[in-house]
Amino acid sequence: MSPRLHPSAAIGKPAAPSAGGGEAGFAADFVTRVLDDALAAGARVYAISGLQGSGKSTLAAQLAAAAQARGLRAAVLSIDDFYLGRRERQRLGRRVHPLLATRGPPGTHEVGLACEVLDALRAGRSVRLPRFDKLGDTRLPPSRWGRAEAVDLTVFEGWFLAAPAQTPGELAVPVNALERAEDADGVWRSYCNRALAEDYPALWSRLDRTLFLRPPGFEIVVEWRWQQEQALQARNPRRQAMNRAQVERFVQLFERVSRQALARLTGIADWTVELDSRRRVVG
Repeated sequence: MSPRLHPSAAIGKPAAPSAGGGEAGFAADFVTRVLDDALAAGARVYAISGLQGSGKSTLAAQLAAAAQARGLRAAVLSIDDFYLGRRERQRLGRRVHPLLATRGPPGTHEVGLACEVLDALRAGRSVRLPRFDKLGDTRLPPSRWGRAEAVDLTVFEGWFLAAPAQTPGELAVPVNALERAEDADGVWRSYCNRALAEDYPALWSRLDRTLFLRPPGFEIVVEWRWQQEQALQARNPRRQAMNRAQVERFVQLFERVSRQALARLTGIADWTVELDSRRRVVG
């Protein structure tokens, strides 16, 4: 069978500025280095971890295309593809805490499904790849999922891949206005942290090698996420994306685990790449 790049590799968030400062993605020599890293490690599932807007989807698509150019079959998945559907999250919000109705933080993904899909891809079996409609805020029906077969390399990207849980003491103090106003008793962040400690390690164990795209700090994430939302709206002008105020609130849901990732992932990931505020590779 001829090499095939799974269609999902061309779908994702808008391209990040390149390591050379352009707008077409990361520089080709950097993409080559990443692919060489994946192949040298014998990775069947190569993880790209990085905070929101850091260029994970762009790099994942470029990496899959580079793999195809070498005659390999590649598929791209995001942890976002495994969000619980809107109705499931609404039930969780009623049962545990209202903030769990909003997608994103640990505890709002179907981790078991993600493990099953990665296991099938690693084994070279045919499998359908879930897809999540962010503007519709729900997972697409299985009839609209693409299929991958006999994949040589799976690129799996996500904003907190491989991040560890915090200690109970670290949960005590709110990290932002949203936690102070809407999670004063810590129920929501404790639930998310418990999920991160108990559920996600099984998923992290499926990652053969992890690259961490490390931004200069959490403060840049709002701007990067706003750029994504504007690009998403431009591609879907008939549908309503978030406005700036909604993006700023949305990012606060991710701040606690994002700061944990910034503090801990450099010591956990197999390779950390520093980015500047324009997403250029530095160092």
